[in-house]
Amino acid sequence: MPRERPLLILLAGMPGSGKSLVASVARGLGIKVYTMGDVVREEARRRGVEPTPSNLNRLARLLREEQGEDVIARKILESITRDTPRIAVVDGVRSLQEVKTLQGYGRTIIVAVHASPATRYERLRSRGRPGDPESWEEFAQRDLTELAFGLGSVIALADYMLVNELDKKHLEREAKHLLSTIVESLARDDSVGRKN
Repeated sequence: MPRERPLLILLAGMPGSGKSLVASVARGLGIKVYTMGDVVREEARRRGVEPTPSNLNRLARLLREEQGEDVIARKILESITRDTPRIAVVDGVRSLQEVKTLQGYGRTIIVAVHASPATRYERLRSRGRPGDPESWEEFAQRDLTELAFGLGSVIALADYMLVNELDKKHLEREAKHLLSTIVESLARDDSVGRKN
């Protein structure tokens, strides 16, 4: 009997929306997480490029120009194909071309994490990571860079939206409920498939 196509939960959201927290919840539920940004960070390391947000965005654009719009999704699929998880989260999907490439491998569900610009700006400023925006102008420019990749279209087509305007615990609860529901639904589908 052929192996069921894996389920890929595609996680999308603007910087500071809370994607990393949702990915962390997924790991806590035993779901394998693949992070698109790790591909770019690894390439930066390989090329000797300092991994600042602006350098990583430039490198991501360069990779797309050199190897195609879906290059990062194809590199993620190399890891997924090697690991063969039944269900996985792909964190940081930014374009419809990436979605299309991932859909070629498995069933997909898009989960978008949303927070208002003002909320995201305050989060980014308070977390104090190197390269986080120091002014509203810098923050707004970073948003435009993300949207230029096509992220807005992915968010617009999301199957589920997690709104992250309250505290961290609220998003963790919402993410855990959604991901658990998806995992339970997959288990039910697998069970029905085995009976038929």
